[in-house]
Amino acid sequence: MKKLLIVDDEKNIRQGLKIIIDREYPGIYEISNAANGAEALNQFRDQPADIIITDIRMPVMDGIALLEHLSAEKGAGQEPAAVIILSGFDDFEYAKSAIRYRVKDYLLKPIRRDELFEVLGRINEELAEQHASLRKLEQEAESLRRERRSRLLQQLLLQKESPIHSEMQDRGREWGEELEGLPIPFIIGLLSYHCSNGTRIKPGEVQELIERRTGLLKGFSEILIDWDGRLVLIGSSREAFVELSRQAEVKELGGLLIGISGAGREPGEIRSCYDEASRALQYTYLYPQINFIDYETVRENRLSFPPPDEDLRKLLNMLGTGREKEMRGLLAAIFQIEHLKRMDLSYLEGVGRLMNERVLDEVFRVHGEVSVEVLKLYRSVGNMYNFRHFHDYYRALENLLVSVNDYIIGVRSAHTEHAEMKEALAYIEGNYHRSLNMAMVSNHVSLNYSYFSEAFKAYTGESFVTYLKKVRIRHAKRLLSEGRSSRLEEVSEAVGFENSKHFSRVFKELEGISPGEYRAKALL
Repeated sequence: MKKLLIVDDEKNIRQGLKIIIDREYPGIYEISNAANGAEALNQFRDQPADIIITDIRMPVMDGIALLEHLSAEKGAGQEPAAVIILSGFDDFEYAKSAIRYRVKDYLLKPIRRDELFEVLGRINEELAEQHASLRKLEQEAESLRRERRSRLLQQLLLQKESPIHSEMQDRGREWGEELEGLPIPFIIGLLSYHCSNGTRIKPGEVQELIERRTGLLKGFSEILIDWDGRLVLIGSSREAFVELSRQAEVKELGGLLIGISGAGREPGEIRSCYDEASRALQYTYLYPQINFIDYETVRENRLSFPPPDEDLRKLLNMLGTGREKEMRGLLAAIFQIEHLKRMDLSYLEGVGRLMNERVLDEVFRVHGEVSVEVLKLYRSVGNMYNFRHFHDYYRALENLLVSVNDYIIGVRSAHTEHAEMKEALAYIEGNYHRSLNMAMVSNHVSLNYSYFSEAFKAYTGESFVTYLKKVRIRHAKRLLSEGRSSRLEEVSEAVGFENSKHFSRVFKELEGISPGEYRAKALL
């Protein structure tokens, strides 16, 4: 309601004006009155009015003196009251004084209602315009303040490394007006949203999803994005975040994870509170069924253990032995799985790094690269935060170790087979001239006949019979090229063929010409 002050030394005029104004503008004005300028001035000092209707000639203090005092006492940035002068005298000098004090209008007694209502209507419109302009200016100023505050906070949160505490305290004192409007005390919350396949939704999409499904983000003073692409909320109470978590469950936003800080009580604690919220969010990693963690619940009494150096060494040695069950048990001991719910996250992070450096990296350094599938899993397991929960990381690590175990066994088997095949080829090379068959060679290297047949073809790319034919023909070509007078029967026998007819047929099959033609050509 607008405040309207009626000043006149005649009581009937004061009461009459109040009655007709209330009747014409019900519920619009809160009307008070005064019998002279001094009384009106005291009332105005206690409770400023938007509109003053004042007589000019009054005892103690007249209307012009009242205007002089009001003008002199007007505070900086304070809008002057709209004044309507009443007088029973058409006095030009009074009118000129009134104009000097920016009086809205000058009405003669007896007052005509239509004239009074016209003036009040015009003043109401002007006041509405002034208030609208003032609101717009205030909104623009607030928008600029929020923009400056957001830029400052964003700049702080985009630093990966946390500034030292003393530096933050000094900067907090300097920021002053820049952070005006920040709630004190304040709570910082970090939000992340993971889909069922483990991928993380972009912060803008998270903000839109939460606002559309819960409508609760309007209750936070700041909504920002940090260097890691997470949504940052600054609010005035823990309860606001608890309600957001509860609504997320109700609206089936199961992928939303929230970590909140303790209460900050000065601007210099902004970064430390952000770090607390970040750590609390990380602890959701240990609890698949929990989407909200308060830093206060995880800051103390967390379990930690010495680095499991000896167990990591044993695990490395165990890879490639086929002792899968023992490996799984050792892995559980390394990560202290039985204490997981009370574990200090720093211990798990440290063990994850040691697992990469002392086990996985060492395997690939010694044995070289493996299949594309194993490499993909290896790159993913290299950072445990590539997974939504620790249990997902742990299962992936188990699968990787089993795959690496099988890979090493395969590598060792291949090396063994390689040596056996080399020995078989050497035996063929030394005994090609004899009546040789695959059974004799497989027995020599102590391999099953069928397995030897497959392994031999995989190693040489040819069947045993074809490979033996080529060895014999190669040696036959050497004998034919030496120019000796040996008959074909002698050459055939020397390289292990049963008869010269078979020898000639195989020779022509492989070389395209007969043995005789080959010798004639070689001796030209």
